[in-house]
Amino acid sequence: MLRAAGRGFVLAVVSLPLAVLCFTLTLVSIALIPIGVGLVTTPWVLTGVRTFANRRRVLAAEWGGVRIPAAYRPTPEDANPWTRTFTMLRDPATWRDLRWLPVDMTAGFLTALLPAVLVLYPLEGFALAAGLWRTMTGGPYVEYGPYWYGFVPVSDQTSAFGAAALAAVVLIVAHRYAVTLFHVHFRLTRAVLSPSESELAERVRVLTETRRDAVDTSAAELRRIERDLHDGAQARLVAVGMDLGTVEMLVDKDPEKAKQLLAHARRSSADALAELRDLVRGIHPPVLAERGLGDAVRALALRLPTPTEVTVELAGRADAPVESAAYFAVSEVLTNAVKHSGADRIWIDLHHADGHLRISVTDNGKGGAAVGTGSGLTGVERRLGTFDGVLAVSSPAGGPTMVTMEIPCVLS
Repeated sequence: MLRAAGRGFVLAVVSLPLAVLCFTLTLVSIALIPIGVGLVTTPWVLTGVRTFANRRRVLAAEWGGVRIPAAYRPTPEDANPWTRTFTMLRDPATWRDLRWLPVDMTAGFLTALLPAVLVLYPLEGFALAAGLWRTMTGGPYVEYGPYWYGFVPVSDQTSAFGAAALAAVVLIVAHRYAVTLFHVHFRLTRAVLSPSESELAERVRVLTETRRDAVDTSAAELRRIERDLHDGAQARLVAVGMDLGTVEMLVDKDPEKAKQLLAHARRSSADALAELRDLVRGIHPPVLAERGLGDAVRALALRLPTPTEVTVELAGRADAPVESAAYFAVSEVLTNAVKHSGADRIWIDLHHADGHLRISVTDNGKGGAAVGTGSGLTGVERRLGTFDGVLAVSSPAGGPTMVTMEIPCVLS
């Protein structure tokens, strides 16, 4: 009871001014969009609102045991202000936050403060019975008549004991309902901030599609591996076996010819080993498993014919499936840049912020890249979608081209 009262009091006192500030700044910033100022300020203000709402989600889980899911659409960090502003404004979660702020300022404030009122108000009744009634009904207050404690008029010791009796009843009610009322605050928050059924249905649809894409991609990858083994390394190893069989027959009859076949078999075995190494690298590069995404991308950049600069700011490692998806996505984007952009310089940036792995690949080529035009970016988008990742492409005619990828993940 006391913990609920204390937490509710702190929550009410701190949240009310913050909610008013967030709501006011948001209205002002959105109103300034037509003159251009809001394009710069709105993303920052809405990010602050999301931080405030996410903090309430954390408190709801820690203090009230109420889980409130967050369903914000990711916004590419490197997007221009116009894109960031309208991407956030098109997100239904943004408008849920804005609807929640007035509720939090009114009903939310009252439900947070009421447990503290129920616990603290009885103290006044007990203090009146202990003699405080003389101070409250005498001196400068005498002209106002009796002092009212709730519905009890206090003017003497007997009525003060009546106030104490009412205080005891209020304290019993507080003991019984203070914690429940405190939890009502978080249930109210959940009712406003939780995604709607239509959004959850859309989320299920997207997850179903991404899962199907992941299965199709996995099946295609298995077929590719089987084809490469059958047409490449397996054929060479069969040829090596045949050469060795011929050498076995010729070693006594024609030693010189046998030596030539042995040399040919040695070259074939070396080629088969190289193909197997390339195949393994295509499945899961050893450097990725051993040294992580940053070094794997650096190694990938070293093999490119175009000068490439890599910047890595990662404080740890993501899960292996996320690293693998990010690596092959970067590989596909770089392949497109080398083949089609005509660039003479490429920049790669990897960093982790706000729970997202962000990768940008920029080249100074001719531009014109787009998703869905046979450039391979559609496959990259599907690969990232398996992990709730997003792909953003900025490639005006004449360049430069910037491909930004984001994958939600944590680093360990």
